[in-house]
Amino acid sequence: MAEDVILRTEGLSKQFMGFYAVRDVSLSIRRHSIHALIGPNGAGKTTCFNLLTVSTPSTAGRIHYNGRDITRRDPASVAASGMVRSFQISAVFGQMTVLDNVRVALQRRAGGSFAFWRSVRTLDRHTPRARELLAAVNLDRYANELAANLSYGRKRALELATTLALDPEMILLDEPMAGLGHEDIGPITRLIARVAQQRTVLMVEHNMKVVAELCDRITVLQSGEILAEGNYDEISSNARVREAYVGGGAHA
Repeated sequence: MAEDVILRTEGLSKQFMGFYAVRDVSLSIRRHSIHALIGPNGAGKTTCFNLLTVSTPSTAGRIHYNGRDITRRDPASVAASGMVRSFQISAVFGQMTVLDNVRVALQRRAGGSFAFWRSVRTLDRHTPRARELLAAVNLDRYANELAANLSYGRKRALELATTLALDPEMILLDEPMAGLGHEDIGPITRLIARVAQQRTVLMVEHNMKVVAELCDRITVLQSGEILAEGNYDEISSNARVREAYVGGGAHA
């Protein structure tokens, strides 16, 4: 194959009472790439994410993940197959320590559930891997801190650690920079870059500086349809894209 595609959609559409939120979207996401989905407010980006993870059923079109049709599968089985939207499985429990948040996520990956009455010994077997994941997201020194006491940016890093605990092959990130202070954007950007070295990342993001720094390919949505696709230089110089952003009032 000329390219190794991990996720492909064909004519993906979602209609609500005669209104198309997403219409005829055909995507090809290359394995081990970082692919951005951008567009003005109301362009259909979040609905598209909901369709890809089958948490919202599509009106038309097909979704293929690793060559298998997942269009009519349930969200839990899609997540178990390796494609995870971060908020679907990441659980940050404020009154638990940072370490225990990750150990509980690892317990679920091992076939357990979020059962807090399990013995300490059961969770202890996940401690070495949990510490590795915390180190990977630069949270190892906060292992014994209550998650509620973390800054917003560190909570986002913890969410990513709990996501990685399930060892997903592909991660969908919905506006990972939203709500972050300026001092947190750089560390989270570098963290996503490290995560993507062995995984595929599809992200919705409004911060164009982050998109330019991270993303190999960009798909632009407008009114639920694909307006343009290409690398950052191609997208940023596209007159139709510039007009869509100016007209839509979205910030770049």
